[in-house]
Amino acid sequence: MKKFNIRKVLDGLTAASSSSSAAAQPGTPRENDAVQETLQSEHFQLCKTVRHGFPNLPSSMAFDPVQKILAVGTQSGALRLFGRAGVECYCQHESDAAVIQLQFLINEGALVSALADDSIHLWNLRQKIPAILHSLKFNRERITYCHLPFQSKWLYIGTERGNIHIVNVESFTLSGYVIMWNKAIELSTKTHPGPVVHISDNPMDEGKLLIGFECGVVVLWDLKSKKADYRYNYDEAIHSVAWHHEGKQFVCSHSDGTLTTWNVRAPAKPAQIITPHGKQPKDGKKPEPCKPILKVEYKTTRAGDPFMVLSGGLSYDTVGRRACLTVMHGKSTAVLEMDFPIVDFLTLCETPYPNDFQEPYAVVVLLEKDLVVIDLGQIGYPIFENPYPLTIHESPVTCCEYFADCPAELIPALYSVGSRQKRQGYSKKEWPISGGNWGQGTQSYPEIIITGHADGSIKFWDASALMLQVLYKLKTAKVFERARGKEEKPSTDIVDEDPFAIQTLSWCPESRMLCVAGVSAHVIVYRFSKQEITTEEVQLLEVRMQCEFSDVDSPDPGGDQTPTLPTSGASSSPQETEPPTQPSTSSNTSDGPRDNIPCLQVRSSPLKQSPGYQVELVIQLVWVSGEPPQQITSLAINSSYGLVVFGNSNGLAVVDYLQKTVLLNMGTSELYSPSDPYQRQPRSPRKARQPSGALCDSNDGSNTSEDRCKSPTSARMSRKISSSSEQKPDQDAKDNSFTRSRSSSVTSIERESREAISSFHFCESFPRKTDSLVSPCLLVGTTQGSVMMVALSLPPGGDQRLQQPVGISSCGTLVRLKGGILTMALLDSTGTLLPPSYEPWYDPNASDEEKEKSRRRRPASPPSSQEGQDSQFAVLCSEKQAKVVAMPSQTRIYKHNITETSFVLRADVVQMAGANCITIFCANGHIMTLSLPSLRPLLDVNYLPLTDMRIARTFCFSNLGQALYLTSPTEIQRITYSQETCDNLQEMLSELFTPVETPEAPNRGFFKGLFGGGAQSLDREDLFGETAAGKASRSLAQHIPGPGSMEGMKGAASGVVGDLARARIALDERGQKLGELEERTAAMMASAESFSKHAHDMMLKYKDKKWYQL
Repeated sequence: MKKFNIRKVLDGLTAASSSSSAAAQPGTPRENDAVQETLQSEHFQLCKTVRHGFPNLPSSMAFDPVQKILAVGTQSGALRLFGRAGVECYCQHESDAAVIQLQFLINEGALVSALADDSIHLWNLRQKIPAILHSLKFNRERITYCHLPFQSKWLYIGTERGNIHIVNVESFTLSGYVIMWNKAIELSTKTHPGPVVHISDNPMDEGKLLIGFECGVVVLWDLKSKKADYRYNYDEAIHSVAWHHEGKQFVCSHSDGTLTTWNVRAPAKPAQIITPHGKQPKDGKKPEPCKPILKVEYKTTRAGDPFMVLSGGLSYDTVGRRACLTVMHGKSTAVLEMDFPIVDFLTLCETPYPNDFQEPYAVVVLLEKDLVVIDLGQIGYPIFENPYPLTIHESPVTCCEYFADCPAELIPALYSVGSRQKRQGYSKKEWPISGGNWGQGTQSYPEIIITGHADGSIKFWDASALMLQVLYKLKTAKVFERARGKEEKPSTDIVDEDPFAIQTLSWCPESRMLCVAGVSAHVIVYRFSKQEITTEEVQLLEVRMQCEFSDVDSPDPGGDQTPTLPTSGASSSPQETEPPTQPSTSSNTSDGPRDNIPCLQVRSSPLKQSPGYQVELVIQLVWVSGEPPQQITSLAINSSYGLVVFGNSNGLAVVDYLQKTVLLNMGTSELYSPSDPYQRQPRSPRKARQPSGALCDSNDGSNTSEDRCKSPTSARMSRKISSSSEQKPDQDAKDNSFTRSRSSSVTSIERESREAISSFHFCESFPRKTDSLVSPCLLVGTTQGSVMMVALSLPPGGDQRLQQPVGISSCGTLVRLKGGILTMALLDSTGTLLPPSYEPWYDPNASDEEKEKSRRRRPASPPSSQEGQDSQFAVLCSEKQAKVVAMPSQTRIYKHNITETSFVLRADVVQMAGANCITIFCANGHIMTLSLPSLRPLLDVNYLPLTDMRIARTFCFSNLGQALYLTSPTEIQRITYSQETCDNLQEMLSELFTPVETPEAPNRGFFKGLFGGGAQSLDREDLFGETAAGKASRSLAQHIPGPGSMEGMKGAASGVVGDLARARIALDERGQKLGELEERTAAMMASAESFSKHAHDMMLKYKDKKWYQL
């Protein structure tokens, strides 16, 4: 009997539904039936892999001095853990509440986090993806401060009410031992002392707990006698407290910028009061008050003066001064300016023991947008070179592209030119945060991420093996003059700020050609060279692209014009091109409209170009009759043809960057052929369309509705494609703007009335139905869903290529789809992807002999089509649909409706598991993949709803199951849609915890041991355990078991103390069980003995009596 396979039935149904209306035309052979599709749904699974970049909105920090791991908490409940370069980990609390404090269980592979929602959590770091073991949610009191002594299992928690509760971190249960605020202060103050702002135990006596209250009262609490030994009063609020390691002195930092030093046994007044940044009056009065000192740390050294490190405390007259960290060492005071406000800092010391000389060697400073580590061991306190990729947000990211499986030589080439850009003056020591181990990944292919930024810079990143490292930085703004004269000011109408911001880019990894488009309607073509050159004059082309609607009542062309390069003198042509040699002398008088002037001025002085990317050509769109140029919405470059093409809402332009000439400059409507059924008449206004979805309304909806009501004549005034809200001084507005050129910003969100160019694809195909030989072509996609074919006629190579013109002719519409076109690709008859042809890289500044070695070659052209037989498939994807068209017959073979209610933001044709598929990211959050060529749905996961425009602008797919997007202004989130990568993820991820011996405790010395002067230990179990302290109130906090398993904690070996602690706990548990068993046995024996005694007494009582005497 034949087995019934439900999966095959479902696959058949989905294939049938996706191609329900896609039957081939009669008489056309269905050669696609022969294409063997190897990709199945089992090849796909979606999961997050790693997160790179600086933690967005950091709020707290902790360091494990033995494991050498740094933890950073954020305001959104995220945790980022850092070890050596390449060891990073991201995890998230469920509640999304801010992380207010972090405490490592030092060398135990665990971390305690306290959140703003009054919950504490225990994280297991012994597994590659950390998990929460326990949580405790406080119901009646708000958590303000936590303290976990080294090698202790009892966590002190201070609250807003001024009370201190104690939690067992092994079982995450509350002890019945509570320090109430009124007991702690008694009659020392008449009012409530405020929240607990500090808790620490005396380094030399674990039985003494120092409690700091916000009002300025500090209490030394004796845990055994449950009373206060000393109370220290100061009339300024306390922000932090730090001990001297001998336990005889401590320092408090106050809200008036003072530091008070107290001797433990002299509570009457401070031993010393200093104001580090206060001006000392000559008459002996108090110094002027300063800003609060938010934190102070007091660290001792064996061979010299102690270090005092503090943040804040500057004088109030230093208005506008940046945040500073002050390092006081002996008589010297160093004030270190930071680029951003300080969130927290930690002093890294050689020992984890608080009762030994601390020997500080570095200070980790967590800033709002950076992480800085200062070397305390070198003169001048230099900073360490940061090995983490924390500079993604150095300037806000405006576009992003991802290239997996690049040519192997690219990363070394970019690294070699990028290594020369590194700053000097760093500390010569190794980076001190050096814990963890790299993952044992099997993926070895090169991956490159390119980010474009608001300041015009472009960064190339090595993203191989789940790591991220900056390779090379290119500053495109160097090409332009920085200072603009008064007459240039009106050009800022196109963008309010950041005129050099990168809008989109096109990169050919094989030839290393790079083309970028900026928001000021400029395009720059770059070549890669390993040699430094000085360019005497930057090559410039100015292009005049006019609106397709004409003011003058000229006869309607009706499509009769031949789509060739118009002459600049033809008044009836809607487009004009300025010859490159003609200077831009224009009617830019104060009373006349601006005309023929670009938005930016190209540098006129010689330009020194370092090894790396060097300017080949600058193309600028110019103002037309008082109207600024439209921003560029699509861009493509082809190194084999020597062409760059760009488009906007006015039309498209093709530029020959070898001959430095404009080949074509025409309106979108002119691309349609005279007999084209989709042709749009230039003079007819579009019907008004109501926006669909809230996104349309939120994005400058008032402007678009106003534009819809205008006549065709005034419609040319609606110039801003996506600049209405994209460039604001506020960074969040900038990040939330939606300026991705390849995306649907023009159609689905802002609904501009004009048909803009949305995508390009260079290929070798059949321009016309009648063609039997392939030739160079350009596919053009528009925001109204039209795909048009443009034929390119290239002269032979060599000198002729530089002398003879390139011929271009429009071949009309190939196919029409719903929604704007997002991506286009070409497959051969076997379903293999046909990439655009390219020229192998050669150094443009090398000798002629070296250039000859790498002569231009193109990939072998696909076989020519036999009569009546199709040999190619054109794959086309829009915001709503995907279609596959057979070439050259131009017959639609397959169609798939992707979405009815939403729209596609990003689509790419990618290689995966030796085959090809379309990957799609939809605005409703769905990530989908479709097989090729049959467009069968293989994956559909509701992953990420479109919460802000940053995700839409930066989301991109790459080959081999990789994708990424900017999840915050500072962080890149990488994901995979490959089942194989998901299966191997555990191996690829880095390990945070490594078995390390805990350093030996400091030697007490003979005399200290003899006279009891050393550190006093305390059996906290006797004080805080249930037998001594009783049970805590059940309503105070709720215990929530975590998803993490205890196996991780009991797994790999740790330091000696961890093992001993676990052994002791195990012995305690065993002893307790044995004790209970012994008690039960004893009770049974007593019961048996009692029964035996009673039985014997009964026997004696009735021994000699007769039955009738009973």
